[in-house]
Amino acid sequence: MNWGFTRIVVEKPFGHDLESSELLSRHLASLFDEQQLFGNQIFGPIWNSQSIKAVKLTFKEPIGTKGRGGYFDQSGIIRDVMQNHMVQLLCLVAMEKPPSLDADDIRAEKVKVLKRVQPIKLEEVVLGQYVGDKSQSADSEAFQGYLEDSTVPKGSVTPTFASAVLRVSNDRWEGVPFIIKAGKALNERKAEIRLQFKDAQGDIFSQRCQRNELVFRVQPNEAVYAKLMTKTPGLDFNLQETELDLTLTERFHGHKFPDAYERLLWDVYCGNQSSFVRSDELREAWRIFTPLLKEIEEKKPKPVNYVFGSRGPTEADELERRLWNDIQWHLYLQ
Repeated sequence: MNWGFTRIVVEKPFGHDLESSELLSRHLASLFDEQQLFGNQIFGPIWNSQSIKAVKLTFKEPIGTKGRGGYFDQSGIIRDVMQNHMVQLLCLVAMEKPPSLDADDIRAEKVKVLKRVQPIKLEEVVLGQYVGDKSQSADSEAFQGYLEDSTVPKGSVTPTFASAVLRVSNDRWEGVPFIIKAGKALNERKAEIRLQFKDAQGDIFSQRCQRNELVFRVQPNEAVYAKLMTKTPGLDFNLQETELDLTLTERFHGHKFPDAYERLLWDVYCGNQSSFVRSDELREAWRIFTPLLKEIEEKKPKPVNYVFGSRGPTEADELERRLWNDIQWHLYLQ
């Protein structure tokens, strides 16, 4: 009798491009079953292009490669973060409600979204590479730029930052830009989803209002908050931007919040695959990014330099303004 079970967990990036990913998938499929592999109504009516102006997905790390540049240089920020982590965030925002919480139902809806995402164009991408902040002490991590890491090949053009525009061509999201931004050696640690809503028709406040935003902060300090315009107390009619804030650690005192790998390992033990990608989902993710990656490898564009500890290249903000000059992100929070 068989009293045990097998769980195979594969770390990302799974493959180097679409072709290598499918080769690995076929090899694993010859050895294991798919089941062994783990790779609210309040907003429902407005969760679409009729109400949402843009979606921004951000992943920031305040650290550099820490002597692991040789390993990172083989992947770059697109393969390391965008093609996997950021795609998962996009799916969670854009997917339709699944028929149930069953893992296959959830993953099927994510695949439907990815099938409607067009491959990324290089002209709608900003690539960056961090340089050292020479105002810092010479023994600090921030003093050293990416190319000063002894493990990084000389003259490498591997990006440590990327900002790109994705489009989901379906009835719900047609015309809404999904802006994904990820980078190392930035000004803070943060992963968040930010949805900016459109202006209300018939402005009666003389353009004194910022657009409303709904923000999901994934890390650190998980939270959901809405940015709204309200009238300040008093006799004068003054408007001020305020927040409806649900920071989970403040609301649920005394509760343990497992970190990402704790939760994933628990799901592996329990056989819950809802947080892991399926082979067809992986294929679609690579389909979106592989043409861009091949064009970058062929043309070898030089990344824009940005200083360790900054917000990243200003060209990323300029890309957004050039394509959608009326998107007004609250930059002090980015």
